[in-house]
Formats: sequence, structure tokens, C-alpha cells
Amino acid sequence: MVQKQQEFLLVKRIVIIGAGFAGVWSALSATRLLDKHTIGPDQIEVTVVAPRASLDLRPRFYEANVAEMTAPVGALFEAAGVRFVAGTVEVIDAKGKAIEYVDPSGTHVRLAYDRLVLASGSRVVRPAIPGLSDYAFSIDQLDEASQFEAHLRSLAGRQDSLARNTAIVVGGGFTGIEIATELPARMQSILGEGAQVRVIVIERADAIGPELGAGPRPVIVEALASQGVECRLSTSVEEIDAGGVRTTTGERIDSLSVVWTGGMRASALTEQINCQRDAIGRLLVDADLRVASAPEIFATGDTARARTDASGNYTLMSCQHALGLGRFSGNNAAADLLGIPTLPYTQERYATCLDLGPWGSVVTSGWDRVVQLSGAEAKQRKRYINSTVIMPPSPVREEALAAADPSLARNPTSVQARA
Repeated sequence: MVQKQQEFLLVKRIVIIGAGFAGVWSALSATRLLDKHTIGPDQIEVTVVAPRASLDLRPRFYEANVAEMTAPVGALFEAAGVRFVAGTVEVIDAKGKAIEYVDPSGTHVRLAYDRLVLASGSRVVRPAIPGLSDYAFSIDQLDEASQFEAHLRSLAGRQDSLARNTAIVVGGGFTGIEIATELPARMQSILGEGAQVRVIVIERADAIGPELGAGPRPVIVEALASQGVECRLSTSVEEIDAGGVRTTTGERIDSLSVVWTGGMRASALTEQINCQRDAIGRLLVDADLRVASAPEIFATGDTARARTDASGNYTLMSCQHALGLGRFSGNNAAADLLGIPTLPYTQERYATCLDLGPWGSVVTSGWDRVVQLSGAEAKQRKRYINSTVIMPPSPVREEALAAADPSLARNPTSVQARA
């Protein structure tokens, strides 16, 4: 019999669902504002509910040694005065102002809130393509990326063949390009210099990186060609099996390593909130990131579609925007609970930094993505972003709370990563 518990609301509580980029910064920014008004956890508690007290560095899952691409945040939360609860949220009861989660022991717990910040992220979309769920890999989540890396390493023990030496990346968007340019060198190091490694990108659009626009495309094409990566454009996958794929052009490509990167959708928890959504499931939020139909709920990160500036641009499912969204959503949830004005979210600066494997990287600025740097110099910038910019702050309370100031999102001092 499933056990059920209820944790009653003894003090006012801000609950944050998720410990990704937006969730971590929401918790810190909420605590920062409460601290500024000398409100302690005995009056208003900031609680993060997530499966693990760690921030998975999702923008780096295309890299090798993916098990290292996570940063513990337990000590950070403890230093900041944020309560962490290990659990997987299954229910949002907006009317009852409570969530229900399952803890590691399997116990179902109901947790009341005064304000809720939804930072539960997104998942890659897996359409009903025959064989996709059984035979294709993904690098969307940490466990999936780790499974794919283990698979690649296992190829060295298999008989040399065209299928063993071929990797297929389905989707030529941001993630697809990064893993495709990384794979030739990774596979060569695993299989040995004598192996004839082949990497193929299958993209249904008529150009690589369709959402990135024409600006960086010549650089991307050059980088792919330098690594010998082949592209099948205006092409989709019709079927995947244990030995490869069949495309809409009728081509059969033998491969033991098919990676699916096609499309993202907001967390299914958004569907439990009565609110208008966009085509990828994100909640349409007010200027302060509030859900209009549920005024005690703020959406952030990949669950929110928010206007970034006065020019009509909107957030993307990106680490860059999540870092800013989190700083505003936590602040505004706390401000609303305190009865003081919330802040309108703005994040006017936009930049893109795309890793292109051993060839280098490309850095662009603005929504028209004008190329600023490329090659080795851009690679240095990408490494700085991956190793410093996207990392959580050190577990020193004063430093962590200072870094959560929403004004830092309005006036960033460095280029941030596109997830």
C-alpha cells in the first residue's frame, strides 16, 4: 500500500520545483530578497524540490566524460538557508496551493505553498517513429548521455564494420551540430586510427542549423566539412532498427549509434496548470513571470515563454535565458509574498556560442546572430562559458546571494551559453 504524508504549512513557504539553472537561481534570488528585508526561514521558507541536490550541466552533455558534468548544490543551499527536499513532483494542485511529490523511499508527500516557482525544465520530443524508443540514444538527460558514452566505449570490443564505425545524428539544430562535430574525434580515439569513422547528420530542413539563421551557417558548414561530417538535408528518418535507419528518401544507412536530438517540449507539469501555452508547451507568463490564471505561481526557465525586450523577442529554451529568468522569478515570488513591487523581467542582450569540435567554436551577437568570433579564439570563449559562467556560485552565503541580483541578468558582463 502506498504511504501518504502531508507536510503542513507552519510558516509561509516559497516552493521551487527543479534544481536546474532556473531553479537554483530562483532559490538564491528569493533568499536574497528575503535577506534584504531581514526575513529569515522561520518566517518565510524557501524550499527546492528535485530528485537530486545537483545541477546537471546540460549544455555540456555533448562532451566526453559526461558523468562529470554535474555540480552538487547541497552545500550551496545549506549556506544560503535554502531547504532542499529530495523528490519527484507528480501533482500541482493550484487550487489547493500544494504540490505532491514522491520521495526516495516511495512515500507520497503533499507539500503546501504560498508561492510556487515552476522550474521543471524540458525534455527532448520523441515522436512515434518505429524503433526510436528501442534503438536510438539521446544526450538530453545526464543518465541518457552517460548511457550513450558507455555505448561508444563498448564499440571498441565489436567487430570492425561499416555499422560499427558510423554514427547518425538525427537533427541538425544546436545540440545536433555540437555532438556531430565532437563525434569524429571521439570515435576515432575509441576505435583506433585505422577505423574509417563516418558521422552523418539527418536534418529535415533544407539547411543545417535552421533556427540559427544564415549568419553563422558558413562557419558551421566549414567546421562540419573539416571533420568529414556528412549532411542529409530535407530528409527525415522513417524507421530505426538495431542496425541503422531508413530515411524518407529511401536510403538505408547502417549504424549502431543513432542519436536523436530532434525538438524540445516543456515539462509535462505545465499541463497541470490552467494557462495558455505555446507550441512547445511553455506557459505564457506576465511581465513579472507570473501565470495569469494562477497568481500564486511563477514559471521560469524552459517552462516559461517570456518577452525578453521591447523589440518583441522571447526567451528560448536556453541556459542563457534560464540564468536570467531564475534571478527574476525567485525575486518576484518573494516580493509578491512580501507585498512589495515585483520586477518586470528583461534580458536584452542575446548571444550564441556554439561548439564545433576540434575545429573551434563560433560566437555571435544579437538575435540576427552576427558572427563575432570563430575558430580557436571562439573555442577559448566557449571553454570559459562551460567552466565558469554556467557554474553555480561557491557556497559562501554573501557571495551567492549577491550573484543572484536580477540586475545582473539585465546587464550581463560576459557572453552566456546557449543550451
